[in-house]
Amino acid sequence: MDAVLRNFKLIPCPTGDSCTKANCPWQHPRDQSTPTKQADGGSQDEDGPRKRRKVSSEPASTPDQPTPAKPQPSTAKGPVSPPPLKRKQPELPGQPAAGATPTKPSPNSVPSPSTSKGPEQGATPRKVTPQQATPQKVEPRKPESLNPRHLKTAAPAPHDFRYKALKLLHEQFQRLNNELKKDAKEDEQQLVLSAQELIWLALDEEQKMATEKPSIYQNVIKNRIMTYKRMTVGQWRDERVAERKKKEAAATPGSNTPRKPVLGPPKVINTGLTPEQEVKFLVYLQTPIDKLAQWGYVPSAPTEEEISKAREGEEASLGYEVCDRCRTRFQVFPGRREEDGALTSGGKCVHHPGKAYYPERSLGDTEKPSRRYRCCQQVVGESAGCVSSNTHVFKTTSPARLASIIPFAETPPNPLAPKDRAVCFDCEMGYTVRGMELIRLTATSWPDGKELLDVLVRPVGEILDLNSRYSGVWPEDIVNAEPWSGEEDVNSGPQEEEDEGGDGRAPEGGKPRARKKMRIVPSPVVARNLLFSLISPDTPLIGHGLENDLNAVRIIHPTLIDTILLFPHRRGLPMRYGLKMLMETQLNKAIQVEIEGEEMGHDSAEDARAAGELVRLKVQEKWNAMKGEGWRLVNGEFVPPGGRKDGEGKLSEAFLES
Repeated sequence: MDAVLRNFKLIPCPTGDSCTKANCPWQHPRDQSTPTKQADGGSQDEDGPRKRRKVSSEPASTPDQPTPAKPQPSTAKGPVSPPPLKRKQPELPGQPAAGATPTKPSPNSVPSPSTSKGPEQGATPRKVTPQQATPQKVEPRKPESLNPRHLKTAAPAPHDFRYKALKLLHEQFQRLNNELKKDAKEDEQQLVLSAQELIWLALDEEQKMATEKPSIYQNVIKNRIMTYKRMTVGQWRDERVAERKKKEAAATPGSNTPRKPVLGPPKVINTGLTPEQEVKFLVYLQTPIDKLAQWGYVPSAPTEEEISKAREGEEASLGYEVCDRCRTRFQVFPGRREEDGALTSGGKCVHHPGKAYYPERSLGDTEKPSRRYRCCQQVVGESAGCVSSNTHVFKTTSPARLASIIPFAETPPNPLAPKDRAVCFDCEMGYTVRGMELIRLTATSWPDGKELLDVLVRPVGEILDLNSRYSGVWPEDIVNAEPWSGEEDVNSGPQEEEDEGGDGRAPEGGKPRARKKMRIVPSPVVARNLLFSLISPDTPLIGHGLENDLNAVRIIHPTLIDTILLFPHRRGLPMRYGLKMLMETQLNKAIQVEIEGEEMGHDSAEDARAAGELVRLKVQEKWNAMKGEGWRLVNGEFVPPGGRKDGEGKLSEAFLES
């Protein structure tokens, strides 16, 4: 009966707050604040106990067998009219609420979680300091069955195919693991996987192929199964070792951050020759370009007929070009479009500024890694680009089209050019409505590296993009540059400004501050004439990728030394090693360094000197090889084996081929 009456407490009283019954069986708001209940539904007041207090976990007592209770102060607020005065008292952890006195339960009673709490289950949680906090345990991985996982995207194949492929993959894993377990040594026992780990491995591999390469999923997973079917136990062991190292590296803090290459001490170059002898030796390193026209070198100027055809083709195209960055077709308007003053059509250009590359394959990885972009590390094909530019740009490589803008010129004779030096030069280019044009020209002497010329150049066409990410020339450099008056001494070089930071960079968040007080010339032709004043046809001209620099200045020079050809790529042209990479691998020196992760662009003076250092390294290597073959230095002249002098100073065909 008591159980039935207690159910009435879940139903609100029909009379509401006007009810005056002391032991009303219905629910009242005042009952919710009562911390303890009495055996018969009664309550206690502040004057003393009326009936025995009942513990919630204690079985209800019957009238025949009453259980005496010790008189205790009242803690409940019963429906007394008028109700007792409510006073708030501070509550302390582990103590009963205000007005309540702890009761001693009967020996046979069991404390209820709702009425009594021990010291470990206090009503008020204690604050735990970081020193007292225990490290959170990593939850173990949940067991899974050998069934293809559900993908967030559309499945690349039917479930039956995925299940069959997963089962075959798991069988090969199980076979290799059992063979490894038989022959595993004590230090290799940790490489043996459990049954559940084999299932996880198969599920991970199948899910990776299904999500990363859904279009070719069936072919990829078939090839992967065949790969493991042919795999030996030794290869499986190496793969397990590599996977274990990956997990250990991932658990190491900061292991995911890209690390810069660790360079050893800079290599010291000692040719054993004087500067004058080094310049004479350059004749053995000269590069004939008459057979390199297919790779962008221009051995002779285009004819008038070729230039005329190029202009006709440009007029017929109505200014339509293909963007050099995003490959979008757009239109160029030299002199600006009349109706709106636009220089190009097609809107913004979304592209990846970094080149695509293949990441290094880790030990034991049987699959060729996907190509990624250096700028954002995204897989090729995942997105249209990570950078947005205001306009599209294009580049012209045709010698005839280049000559239609500025004609090519051969290096004229110059009796004032010194004979005891070579010249290293480097150019920076930007995009204009005429293609890619010269915007900076730098020349340094070789082998001492003294700066001879460094000027900014106003291009022929309107500027679309200065390509500052690579050129290092920013819009404010063009705006703040002082005009070249023509009275400066070319050999004096630019003047240096005071730099508060001492590093030539702008304050935090700004563009690089030029340490040099840059001068600007009105056209590329003026810049070319300044370079002609430093060289003659016999002056060795040194650089990296000289075809780009020569075509930008429109120069045809007979004496060239290109570091791309001195340090050729193992796959041959058009593949080539970058200047930055050559400096790191050959001389243990870093150039084109980023400042706080921000690319500041190239410094043409730094690049020119770097090319000169690589040439000195090649002089050292070549001269040591020649001495090993019997060459000698007699009275400042290089004498071949046998004492025969080579008047032209050229090596034999056999030596050149070596």
